[in-house]
Amino acid sequence: MHELAITEGIMETALPAAKAGGAKKILEIRLKIGELSGVFPEYIEEYLQVLAKGTIAEGAALKVERIPVSIKCADCTFEGPIDRKNAKCPKCGSLDFRITGGREYYVDSLEVE
Repeated sequence: MHELAITEGIMETALPAAKAGGAKKILEIRLKIGELSGVFPEYIEEYLQVLAKGTIAEGAALKVERIPVSIKCADCTFEGPIDRKNAKCPKCGSLDFRITGGREYYVDSLEVE
């Protein structure tokens, strides 16, 4: 249920940004969501429909781009994305790494009119 709070945050970001730019309507909200964030886009979309009613975001489409899991390997210093189903360094096979990306989520951009 944390998607409700996240969607409220999206609205608190999108509405003032759109209004500050002189927008009369938000057509699309583009999000970036990390694969390890635990955020489910389908719930964000449902909550957005409810929270956007009566605002300039009513009827806005939601476009989600997934952010892959990224690591920094402690053994070979590889930095980059990994397959989260095979969580090891793709260069040396080490399991000794630090996750550097894929937990985040944020509003990337808005399409407005």
